[in-house]
Amino acid sequence: MKKKEYILKWFKKAESDLKVAEYILTSEEPPTDAICFHCQQAVEKYFKAYLTYKDVRARKTHDLEVLLNLCIEEDKEFGNLDREKIPV
Repeated sequence: MKKKEYILKWFKKAESDLKVAEYILTSEEPPTDAICFHCQQAVEKYFKAYLTYKDVRARKTHDLEVLLNLCIEEDKEFGNLDREKIPV
C-alpha cells in the first residue's frame, strides 16, 4: 500500500469515528463516555495520518500526548493546539 493510501485510510477511519460520535449525540440520553471515546479515536487517527505524511513511525500507542509531541517535533504549529481541549 502506498503512503497516500495509508493517509487516506487514517482519514476515513477518523471521519467514521466522528460520524459515530455525532450520531450518538442525537440520541435522547447520549452516553458521553462513548462520544468521548470516538472523539479521542478521531484525534488519534488524524495525528497518525499527519505522522504518516511526514514519514514518522509512531510506536503503537493510543496516547494522544505522545502523538502530539511527535507532531510538534515535525511542525511547531501543533504546539499551538489547546491541550485543555485534547485529553492528553
